[in-house]
Amino acid sequence: MDPFTYERASDHQTALTLGSRSGAKYVGGGTNLVDLMRETIEHPTMLVDVTGLSCAIEETGDGGLRIGAGMRNTAVAADRRVRERYPMLSQAILAGASAQIRNMATVGGNLLQRTRCGYFYDDAAHCNKREPGAGCDAIEGFNRMHAIFGASNACVATHPSDMAVALAALKAVVTVENRNGARDIPLVDFHVLPGETPHVETVLEAGELITAVTVPAGIAGPSAYRKVRDRASYAFALISVAAALEVRDGVVKEVQIALGGVAHKPWRAYVAEAALQDGPPTEAAFRAAAQAEFAAARGLRDNAFKIELGQRVVIDTLVKLAALQETR
Repeated sequence: MDPFTYERASDHQTALTLGSRSGAKYVGGGTNLVDLMRETIEHPTMLVDVTGLSCAIEETGDGGLRIGAGMRNTAVAADRRVRERYPMLSQAILAGASAQIRNMATVGGNLLQRTRCGYFYDDAAHCNKREPGAGCDAIEGFNRMHAIFGASNACVATHPSDMAVALAALKAVVTVENRNGARDIPLVDFHVLPGETPHVETVLEAGELITAVTVPAGIAGPSAYRKVRDRASYAFALISVAAALEVRDGVVKEVQIALGGVAHKPWRAYVAEAALQDGPPTEAAFRAAAQAEFAAARGLRDNAFKIELGQRVVIDTLVKLAALQETR
């Protein structure tokens, strides 16, 4: 690990002043950043500790919630309002990591965690994300966990977050601050696809600090987070689905779907949503929508199975949500 200095910020302005220095990085729970420093992938010269900042969940005027970026994942998942209004978000957080990690990890840090691609962590491998221009060994290597949507010739890594997938489905907005003020970024636009610059992972500018994530009022129907993985004990997703479905008078009035484990960012299933809008909530309709969404998927040697698996998980999740509607 390289040498670095450490400063604890007492307020947002102090954090932004310190964070604007060259080589500075914000640290919350440190559950990913510290590991990356140990692996000599990240090389900050200063850590700005922002724990204790933005640690509240507040009501918004439209019935939504503003979740402070410093909130611990455990506290968010356990909050009564989150569990009642956004069960998919609570389920996603609980599926994402062990209790010990959830107790430390923060909302802002969760959004900024980096890929778990094995080639990214292997300094003997070629990785454009770790070293721009080096190449991508995953494309011809072992790529079972890798992307089937939005990949490029430079990178096929996936984003590891479960929470971010639920937030994408919920149309969440990320608030960030810099020394000139604040700006809001839709969660679906916060992370970027790899293109030719896979080391650029978000639209954050230098020194910007995530301060909150706002979730608008949820739709009237039920929601769920479904995660398929190699083992039940906190493995990363092969495929995950966050979905909410509202049916009125036998017709789909609103549907929100996001996928995890399939792309460089949480993947909003806009094609499937459009196919289902104002149609019947039947298994046949769900199957047609899933097939339409996955028509653009491109598998690699080891992960082409995700295309069929993803469709099945989407269909099964929507069938179960439709059944819940009937019992209400």
